[in-house]
Amino acid sequence: MASAPSWVEHYLDLALVSFGFSLMLLYHLTLLYRYLKYPETTVIGFENHNKRAWIRRMFQVNVQDRGPMVGVITTNINAATTLASICLVLSSLMGALIGTSGANLFTSTYIYGNRSASTIYIKYIALLAFFLVAFACFVQSARYFVNANYLISMPNEDVPNDFVEKEVIRGSDFWQVGLRSLYFATTLLLWIFGPIPMIIGSVITVAILIYLDRNTMPLHQYK
Repeated sequence: MASAPSWVEHYLDLALVSFGFSLMLLYHLTLLYRYLKYPETTVIGFENHNKRAWIRRMFQVNVQDRGPMVGVITTNINAATTLASICLVLSSLMGALIGTSGANLFTSTYIYGNRSASTIYIKYIALLAFFLVAFACFVQSARYFVNANYLISMPNEDVPNDFVEKEVIRGSDFWQVGLRSLYFATTLLLWIFGPIPMIIGSVITVAILIYLDRNTMPLHQYK
């Protein structure tokens, strides 16, 4: 009977963490399907619809009057670069913890779950991977927004607004992927404190995202 708790703790991570990660992954795959097939049912599709209309309206004014448009895009660039910097700092921290004895900080007996060295390193490597993915996505987002700024401010009036739409929507898509990577990283961060906080965090995160990502407003048909 004495070995039962040890066996339970050893396999608790495998069961709960796998379920929590699968729940997050399944939700985002479902969201991706809805975004591609029925974009009007998602907040992402709703926002992209309004962005396209905004770009078309802004291209009806002269180049010298597009200052507000450039300002909005610049704000997105600043937000993307800020989050990219934060992700890079967190990635460096994770790398430092993996490479030192600091990876054994959370091996307290108060943490219910597998506290073996291999599991600890898996936790940090998984966190590092998602922070790096988020960093790459935010950098790409800033890149597309910067290119959109160049096209918007170009004196030549022959620049099609479709070019700007493509850059802005791609920048927004990378922004969304970066945010989703941070959502995954948040649940994995809870895994450091045990599989039970991780599964609870995953369920709460999915429940909140179901509410936040659903769009019930009809798309306004701009003229």
